[in-house]
Amino acid sequence: MTSSEPQPTAGPQRPTLLVIGDSLSYYGPKGGLPADHPRIWPNIVARELDWDVELVARIGWTTRDAWWAMTQDPRVWATIPRAGAVVLAVGGMDTLPSPLPTALRETLRYVRPPRLRRVVRETYGWLQPRLSPLGWPVALPPRVSVDYLETIRESLAYMRPDLPVVATLPSVHRSEQYRAVHRGRPAAARAINRWASEKSVPLVDLGEAVHADIHSGDANPDGIHWGWNGHSEVAAAMAEAVRMVRRDARLAAEDIR
Repeated sequence: MTSSEPQPTAGPQRPTLLVIGDSLSYYGPKGGLPADHPRIWPNIVARELDWDVELVARIGWTTRDAWWAMTQDPRVWATIPRAGAVVLAVGGMDTLPSPLPTALRETLRYVRPPRLRRVVRETYGWLQPRLSPLGWPVALPPRVSVDYLETIRESLAYMRPDLPVVATLPSVHRSEQYRAVHRGRPAAARAINRWASEKSVPLVDLGEAVHADIHSGDANPDGIHWGWNGHSEVAAAMAEAVRMVRRDARLAAEDIR
């Protein structure tokens, strides 16, 4: 038997929770954390369900990036056949004020030479908070966000009709980088709610789950990312949502919170 041939397994594999998210999935009160950190919400949920977890996420990801991950990331392709559920934990970045073109922010890393890149980055960083009070445009309009969510859901249903999908409503923030402006959230939440209702997709309201935490002194000082209480609250809501669509998932432990 060569190394490229399938190896025998001892028994049935545990289901895997596939999370496609943004930095809210792996940032804590002091910054970014490894994907296996025990206190971020995807790992809390996986322990609660007695599942494995595959976290595919990057800072700044929108629903468009989630679709690109679906089509381009081989980790996603490898996980779908053994997934017990897929969580689309994106959409919050879509709703943030983006008066400067999103494409500009995404291409700053490619500016050369480095001295020019630093100047452009500093200029962008100076302008963003000063233009954010306009509240418009947002990074992605609600219609576009929902189109990407539905494209992902349809693609998963084509490959695995039995595979449950859980989505999220945007989080809340008090970031000075955006002057605490979040006018894009209500319209996005309404659009996602309509889509989820039409397609029978369970939703976890991240804003509701982390509101107290993000306005406490325990959240990340950047005003966007959560503290440990926020991760615990999201994990509790997410585990409940997964159990709604997977009745065979393990019952909740008393100490999930």
